[in-house]
Amino acid sequence: MGNVVNLFKGENQMKKGEISVYDVADTFLALESMPHKKLQKLCYYAYAWHLAIFVGEPLFNSYFEAWIHGPVCPPLYHSYKEYGYFFIPQNDKYPNIDQEKIEFIETIYSLYGHMTADELEALTHNEGPWRNARGNCRPSERCTSKIKDEWMMEFYKKKLVDN
Repeated sequence: MGNVVNLFKGENQMKKGEISVYDVADTFLALESMPHKKLQKLCYYAYAWHLAIFVGEPLFNSYFEAWIHGPVCPPLYHSYKEYGYFFIPQNDKYPNIDQEKIEFIETIYSLYGHMTADELEALTHNEGPWRNARGNCRPSERCTSKIKDEWMMEFYKKKLVDN
């Protein structure tokens, strides 16, 4: 993850502008067609890294829960659940959001976009925020515990410092 530090240097002046989880999802979908599970994980990483880099400032106003297959934003899930395991079609354009936000999301994509949905799931399963929220739940047990912003911020901030 050493490349995370280099990619984010100098980006601490990002404009503040309200965007939604759907704007973030639409940006990722402008980059490629992907399954819902991958889209969820990419949105999670965008949200989590934003909390770490911008010290507690959420990228969008939503939340993630510690579901069996990794972090899930329930409102986003309900918007795309009809696709199941099939690929969501690629968008033909970016959403109308600040260029700085698009660049931030593209940076997250450059870090994680090459990974499959299953690889991203495995990665989140080995990280503290998802594991903390799961608590004592068995691997196949349904869980809707919220992944706390503080856990994400501290975990990814530490990754920045350690690299």
